[in-house]
Amino acid sequence: SQTNQSAFVDKSKNTVTYHVTSPTNHTTVVLFDSKNGYVCYKPADQNACYLRKMDDWDLENVQISFNLSEHRNNQTKYYREFLGILPGRQANAGSLGEAIQALCEQTSIYWVRKGDGPGKKRLIYLCIDICFPSNVCLSVCFYYLPD
Repeated sequence: SQTNQSAFVDKSKNTVTYHVTSPTNHTTVVLFDSKNGYVCYKPADQNACYLRKMDDWDLENVQISFNLSEHRNNQTKYYREFLGILPGRQANAGSLGEAIQALCEQTSIYWVRKGDGPGKKRLIYLCIDICFPSNVCLSVCFYYLPD
């Protein structure tokens, strides 16, 4: 199934915001905030945001988005990333920076961490597909970790 996406680059705030719209017209927002060092996911039709700290790979893709004239690869590479939702670990919105506060206004914000996948006993909660200007596409899948 095809998704549409758009990216908004705000160099003054050091953020890149992706809007990923599914074939059923539901839009998920993914915010890369390199100023504060976070990646924030706001899935469509949910009253929650999911947050993790940026890593070097995230920073590299944000930098490419800031400089869209960078040479593009001819071959698209696909990756999958699994993020476990940490139960009972809500983030304090006041300490996360202006961009995340605006995106996640009036919603709960939960910390997530990278993992190897949900394993056989866990169900994948949702997946978001994002393609970067460098011809790298990433499927981010969320699952709940045990208490």
